[in-house]
Amino acid sequence: MNKTELVAAIAAKAGISKKDADAALSAFADSIIDEIKKGGKVQIVGFGTFEARKRAARTGINPQTKQQIKIAASTVPAFKAGKAFKDAVK
Repeated sequence: MNKTELVAAIAAKAGISKKDADAALSAFADSIIDEIKKGGKVQIVGFGTFEARKRAARTGINPQTKQQIKIAASTVPAFKAGKAFKDAVK
């Protein structure tokens, strides 16, 4: 499912226009991104938790040259599914 199909599904289930569903989805995504940028996390009970996780610096191997390379530390977005979400997918 891509964004267009998701917007159509939200519009059908909520009984709103596709334009309003697209605006709601964009606002939802933007709000989560803004909170994660600030270092916070977003927890939606029954769905899951969005947060930023830190990755330590490490040594990797370039598969073409087999040389060791240094991979810098970074912060990456992460999602952990909630129990209700996991149970629904089973």
